Amino acid sequence: MADKSLATAQALLPLLGGASNIAAVENCMTRMRVTPVDPGLIDVAAVKKVPGVLGVVEDDTFQIVLGPGAVTKVTTAFRGLLEASGHDAKALADKGASIKAAQKERNNTPFKNLLRKIANIFVPLIPALIGAGLVAAIRGLLNNWVTAGGAPGWVESILPSLTVIGGAFFAYLAIFAGINAAKEFGGTPALGGAVAAIIVFPGVADVHYSLPGFGQVELSPGQGGVIGAILAAALCAWIERMLRGRIPDAIDILVTPTIALLVSGLATIYVFMFVADWIATGIGNGADWLLEHSGVAAGFILGGLFLPLVMLGLHQALIPIHMALIEQSGYTSLLTILAMAGAGQVGASIAVYLKLRKNRALRDTIKGATPVGILGVGEPLIYGVTLPLGRPFITACLGGAVGGAVAGAFNQFVAPFGATAIGPSGWALLPLVDSSKGQGYAIMAYVIGLVAGYVAGFLFTYFFGFTPELLEEHNRDDDEFGELEADPALGGPSEATPVSGATTALLTKVRVAAPVDGEVIPLDQVPDKMFSAGTMGPGFAVLPTGEVFSSPVDGVLTMVFPTKHAFAVTTDDGVQILVHIGLETVALKGDGFEALAAKGDRVSAGTPVIRADLAAIGAKVPSLVTPVIVMNGKDFDVSSPSLDDPAAVVTVTGKG
Repeated sequence: MADKSLATAQALLPLLGGASNIAAVENCMTRMRVTPVDPGLIDVAAVKKVPGVLGVVEDDTFQIVLGPGAVTKVTTAFRGLLEASGHDAKALADKGASIKAAQKERNNTPFKNLLRKIANIFVPLIPALIGAGLVAAIRGLLNNWVTAGGAPGWVESILPSLTVIGGAFFAYLAIFAGINAAKEFGGTPALGGAVAAIIVFPGVADVHYSLPGFGQVELSPGQGGVIGAILAAALCAWIERMLRGRIPDAIDILVTPTIALLVSGLATIYVFMFVADWIATGIGNGADWLLEHSGVAAGFILGGLFLPLVMLGLHQALIPIHMALIEQSGYTSLLTILAMAGAGQVGASIAVYLKLRKNRALRDTIKGATPVGILGVGEPLIYGVTLPLGRPFITACLGGAVGGAVAGAFNQFVAPFGATAIGPSGWALLPLVDSSKGQGYAIMAYVIGLVAGYVAGFLFTYFFGFTPELLEEHNRDDDEFGELEADPALGGPSEATPVSGATTALLTKVRVAAPVDGEVIPLDQVPDKMFSAGTMGPGFAVLPTGEVFSSPVDGVLTMVFPTKHAFAVTTDDGVQILVHIGLETVALKGDGFEALAAKGDRVSAGTPVIRADLAAIGAKVPSLVTPVIVMNGKDFDVSSPSLDDPAAVVTVTGKG
């Protein structure tokens, strides 16, 4: 696995413009985020084709979607390559900070800035949110076991410890939010944490005051929650920035933090805690009313629109709303509805798997990404499967909308249910769902919603996700060589041979000629590892000067690619020869190529098969070099290339 991660990193580095073009690199749960010096040097199309890359997102950073697990290993290997090239971490960090600042300035719209800051406050907290939430869920399950009877004594004795471990982070979440908010708003993190700590300090219960129109106000620890903490830290950071440079250096360390903390602290006690609590209460009451009176419609809309938010990376901005709902009701019904979007994604991807039976590369992606999709990490399926196909992304959204409507129906007609903590989704959220009717009801409602999303996403995609043109375009192997392996004429008997299966005891030598005029070169000089490393088989290559590509052997033309950029000939003795005209020419979809023979034709060495417009093709692809490969070379003895004899560059004989 380490070698695979290193290979992916090695493939990505030159496509991203080389080490000198990398200002910074970091990763989140599924994406490697690269800050380039010059975004114009990135070969986006080539990056998307690297094995293991599920998609890209171009924002403030260039984000490469690799999926959970893989992203950490590839990023680590990528950093190692940067260090080996002499780009040390401190230099990268300094350069990255400068470039990020410039990029943020270019994208400095108030709305985008606000969403980005909110996301940046909470994204670093997600591991703790998930860990503490799951510990609390385990504590709840064990407590149910004790209540039902039959639990060993040690289970009851460990419950207080689990309560502390699972609850401590949430009890002081406002402080962590304040620290990160101060960072985002340009203040000192410790001051942001200090002013946010006022919200959870037990002594705040002794504060009483009156407000015109509201009467007597009595505060309680935790009132205002993370919303109040963010407002307090933002004000503290603003005051701190205003004072810096205006206060003499000799007393700055004494005066600036004191004034910033005092003023923002008073504002927190007399304004923010009350206002934030009012906002949080409004969010809670609004959500309750919406689900109680129009749960089905609200669930359909929310479940259907959540995937685009995930695609844009804006879903993290919903975390304060989730936290406000948890503070008000003990759980967030919004999260369990939005989680249905992932169910639609999974169902749609399964339908794609069944519809595109010939597309091995995409089916492999689906097999690898579906398990994590079921567990709630949807980005690999979005960027690797549905979004590139177009229509299946829309049908996946519709599947999520149906799942959301079902979850909303339970909220509207039976009883509200939701998640007691945020972080995981999919089946990983099961231990965290709860309701006033008990956890059993919440789990049942959630699972039924997920199943509805799976089924709807599958049906919408299977029956409406593909036009005939889209199906024809994608129902083939994207690695372009899978069609050779799938064709019964290759990997099995030749159409012209009377024996069953390829023989390894040839009656005569098979001499493989150069298929086109030009310079013959060794295979290891081809600038494509698939060929140069011998992965496809032994052979040679030609730098063509002529435009007519002929059969290199006597036999049957067993394959002419629909794009006419390659063809295969099988001899009567079962030797399979592939001629691949140029590199990455499959992307031209036949433009510049003309077929002079058809599949099934018997040909002799020198029979014209393809005419290629080298001038037109050469302007669009990396190289015109033409590999000539003995596809089943492992079954035979293949000589080293004779570069001076175009009539018999390699000779194939039977083993033994």
